[in-house]
Amino acid sequence: MPHSFGYRARTRDMFKRGFKEHGPIKLSTYLINFQIGDIVDIKANAAQQKGMPHKFYHGRTGIIYNVTPRAVGVIINKVVGNRYIEKRVNIRVEHIRHSKCRQEFLDRVKSNHAAHVEAKAKGERIDLKRSAVLPRTARTVSVKDNAPQTMTPVPYETTI
Repeated sequence: MPHSFGYRARTRDMFKRGFKEHGPIKLSTYLINFQIGDIVDIKANAAQQKGMPHKFYHGRTGIIYNVTPRAVGVIINKVVGNRYIEKRVNIRVEHIRHSKCRQEFLDRVKSNHAAHVEAKAKGERIDLKRSAVLPRTARTVSVKDNAPQTMTPVPYETTI
């Protein structure tokens, strides 16, 4: 039973760095451009304690509303009781990364546009909607190919 209730209490595994990812932060982390409206994932980097978000926000996804030279402002929805509260937190760029939650959607938009252009060149209509997987077709299992087999246990034998 823990007795410390500090700001970083119970974060031993939460904030630890990955295997072979210890040491100073890579410079490419600081060269990533963030713009207002970008969707980002919050993952605290324990190598930099400045601008680190509270442990509650670790692993959450939010939208950038403000960009400063070293940090960004992120809007996160927090469940409090029976409602959502919009929280605005300022986090340094070492602790955030672009989210991949929209990547599947953006890929689908691109592929749909290419399919639409190709279909228009051929002069035909194409359905680009996603559809549910249909049930498999019915089939009959014949008895002559799959005759039932009777199985009996093998008696125990010693080889001594």
